[in-house]
Amino acid sequence: MHFRRMAMTAIAVAVAGTAFTSSAYATAKFNFSAKTWKLERKFKRQEVDYYSSEKPGTIVISTRKKFLFYILGNNRAIRYGIGVGRWGFRWNGTEKITRKAAWPDWRPPAEMLQREPDLPKIMPGGPDNPLGARALYLGHTLYRIHGTAQPWTIGTAVSSGCIRLTNENIIDLYKRASVGAKVVVE
Repeated sequence: MHFRRMAMTAIAVAVAGTAFTSSAYATAKFNFSAKTWKLERKFKRQEVDYYSSEKPGTIVISTRKKFLFYILGNNRAIRYGIGVGRWGFRWNGTEKITRKAAWPDWRPPAEMLQREPDLPKIMPGGPDNPLGARALYLGHTLYRIHGTAQPWTIGTAVSSGCIRLTNENIIDLYKRASVGAKVVVE
């Protein structure tokens, strides 16, 4: 399986006509799954009416509806479809974005390694990494808003508490959101 992904990565790079570097990652779209999927229309990124007292730049996450709203102001927001924590891993509260990372390394927390001992201790950033193309770190928690190598999970409850977006959408949100921005998880 790993060889298949490496071969497909090489093909994707050859098609793009660029060397396989971090900058190539930034513009390439990856989906190496054999699983056929199509993002439901309601989960595609779109500007919507959104009435909120939150300031522009705030992120509001509705885990029940599986949407993330980036507040624009004037009763408008950008809505993104998301994947959320599975039963027993959902959470709510208010945090701030404390760090942003492009193609972040993934270090599964100790609790996750106890549940799934076959996981690697660290996985370098890249197209196969569970954190996807970008990550927004939330306070001093173990949670992040991040991309995913499994875009078919958008609109579902499958994570260990993190909020996942398609890589295309996390790249868009990453450009908009600032370190220090308020994040409300409902």
